[in-house]
Amino acid sequence: MIEIKTPAEIESMRRASRVVAEVLLQLKSKVKPGVSTLDLDRFAEKSVRDLGAVPAFLGYRGYPATLCVSINEEIVHGIPSPKRFVKEGDIVSLDLGAVCDGFYGDAALTVAAGQISKGAQKLMDVTRRSLDEALSKVKAGARLGDVCHAVEVFAVENGMSVVREFTGHGIGRRLHEEPSIPNFGKPGTGPLLKAGMTLAIEPMLCLGRADVVVKNDGWTAVSADGSLAAHYEHTVAVTESGCDILSAVSRAG
Repeated sequence: MIEIKTPAEIESMRRASRVVAEVLLQLKSKVKPGVSTLDLDRFAEKSVRDLGAVPAFLGYRGYPATLCVSINEEIVHGIPSPKRFVKEGDIVSLDLGAVCDGFYGDAALTVAAGQISKGAQKLMDVTRRSLDEALSKVKAGARLGDVCHAVEVFAVENGMSVVREFTGHGIGRRLHEEPSIPNFGKPGTGPLLKAGMTLAIEPMLCLGRADVVVKNDGWTAVSADGSLAAHYEHTVAVTESGCDILSAVSRAG
């Protein structure tokens, strides 16, 4: 069952989501050649706590960090390490969650480290815009398939492949709630969206094939062919006329 949130509950989610957005905004300036992924994680944890929230990922199903840092061919769930350093030309996906008053917020973005290739830039641009396309379909009365289809169509039209093994999700009292939100689907199908539903929509696209392999750490998912991957995500509330992006702040990308 897809839970409908009250206005007060959505405000709690907004607080959590704005913490996530603010910390991601700060992290963007920290992603530079030479920084370790563990340093990014430590900064994220301290910042989340300083803003009065609790890290959502730390300890979740055994995940050992606050932040997911996925570089280049890594799609999602890259574990921060003191031995992993960002290099010139990398693209770095940052995924972060936080909890306020018992409610969750979740968002992600991909950042360029220095000068990146034209292909990497196009991948980032298309992934970010595919999220915009999906959000434009969110409103009461739409079908979830409309949202999923929007990502797929925009990605394929622009030469990118869609990761199918990982999806967006409902969010609220738990990090992952119903429904599952794949980045592909048929318009006019799936659950009917209603005002008060809260969703984490997160396109994950690859420059090459989108087949996935999970590394021996049990978490880090990479493209099987080693092609670059990008990831963007927002937490949103469905409204009668569209969607309220809870994880947006005026300066966040």
